[in-house]
Amino acid sequence: MEDDLILRIANLSKSFGPIRALRGVDFELRKGEIHAIAGENGAGKSTLMNVIDGILQPDSGEIFIDGRPVTIASPAVAQNLGIGFVHQEIALCPDVTIAENIFMAATNTSRSMLMDYAGLERKAGEVLRRLGDIDPSALVRTLSISQQQLVEIAKALTLDCRVLILDEPTAALTEREAQILFDIMHKLAQQGISIIYISHRMAEIFDHCDRVSVFRDGQYITTRNVAETTPGEIVNAMVGRVIDNLYPDKQSDEEKSEEIILDVRSLTERGRFTDISFQLRKGEILGLAGLIGAGRSEIVKGICRLGGEVTGEVSLRGRQLELTHYKDSIAEGIVYLSEDRKGDGLFLDMSIASNVSALSVRQVASFLGIIDDRKEVALAERLGSKLNLKCGHVGQPASALSGGNQQKVAIAKMLSVNPRVIFLDEPTRGVDVGAKAEIHRILRDLARSGVGIIVISSELPELIGVCDRVLVVREGRISGEVAGEDMTEEKIMYLASVTEERPQAV
Repeated sequence: MEDDLILRIANLSKSFGPIRALRGVDFELRKGEIHAIAGENGAGKSTLMNVIDGILQPDSGEIFIDGRPVTIASPAVAQNLGIGFVHQEIALCPDVTIAENIFMAATNTSRSMLMDYAGLERKAGEVLRRLGDIDPSALVRTLSISQQQLVEIAKALTLDCRVLILDEPTAALTEREAQILFDIMHKLAQQGISIIYISHRMAEIFDHCDRVSVFRDGQYITTRNVAETTPGEIVNAMVGRVIDNLYPDKQSDEEKSEEIILDVRSLTERGRFTDISFQLRKGEILGLAGLIGAGRSEIVKGICRLGGEVTGEVSLRGRQLELTHYKDSIAEGIVYLSEDRKGDGLFLDMSIASNVSALSVRQVASFLGIIDDRKEVALAERLGSKLNLKCGHVGQPASALSGGNQQKVAIAKMLSVNPRVIFLDEPTRGVDVGAKAEIHRILRDLARSGVGIIVISSELPELIGVCDRVLVVREGRISGEVAGEDMTEEKIMYLASVTEERPQAV
């Protein structure tokens, strides 16, 4: 098999001060394969990819391309070796054309004083035809996220890419967009391009990859043929312990209650959603499913008054509420955890303690209105302990934490106001499998304690695993409800995508 290898990593190590990010790592990539990299946050996946792409330099170890030892001193060297890296965070210039973005590096090094726009568009068109029907003269800001990802891939292919690294490429895609990406991946693999695919989603790995390598705590653990292993075995290798179930037990029949915590009636925001009615019962976790763009987040933001002009009724434990602004919603104990943890959920440069108290400043302030550091720290430590937050101390910045622990800080911020209802939008996006299991447990514990929990998720296995009922949203309306044995991916997708008669309120 040695002749089949395009990339080999041998005994590679990398440290950042006292932190050993990679420890004697080995890795092999075959020609034309789709090879998944799995591991919890902090396992070393990103560090290894940054070394392969020349962004970081290893402390020791060797890298071989086609059996020859190489030194990848910079991303430019990586590109010359045929290595392309499509990062999770898309980095395109929105106000110029697709063609200009694809050939920006070449244009910057050109000695010509004039731009050959026609030539750029012609060459870009040749590359884009391998990926889909995209107009190279279109401005990037007019593209969907999935189309922007295709542009990033096209940039890599123009560099005679032989190794393509895709980092969490489906994180912001709809099911349909993700399927288009998978089709393109398989076509590229058939053309002999080797793909390194980083993902937390087991279904994607087992549906579309040939092999999977597992990393844990900066070390290489194992490589398995996908056809010869199971998701459970990979998860257990990732966390170093057996996780029997990613989801806690659901409500038992004895726990079910007819008591209504939240009652929403005829909620409407023109152009976004229409006639939304549902009830949240005590002790249950209610899910909201639907394709991206269906209106799930808009409905929740409308309830919390984070959206535009909303009509309809919202009642909390039988009392109709008068909500005008989000501060009114917070005052009533109804809070929203954004899907954009880094943009809206946390102040990454501020301390953990400051983040936790952000919605409850009065709790930690003196009678003069000045924040009492001891109260703030005590609040963060109490809630952090409740959520099993792993950190050095609550005075460190939130940016220093893993994705799972950042999400726990965001949840602690919600809990600081003693909420009655929490809306969680994509609560485990970008979170590793071990942290997912912990967050699911936290949500079930909160529901059992009497807090109303409503979860929006694009991951159908998560909705099915953690929720007692799921409402499906299609084109701004509730198209149906699933529970019990009817809660299947097929049923949810049918309700999310098939147009029927106008649905009745649930």
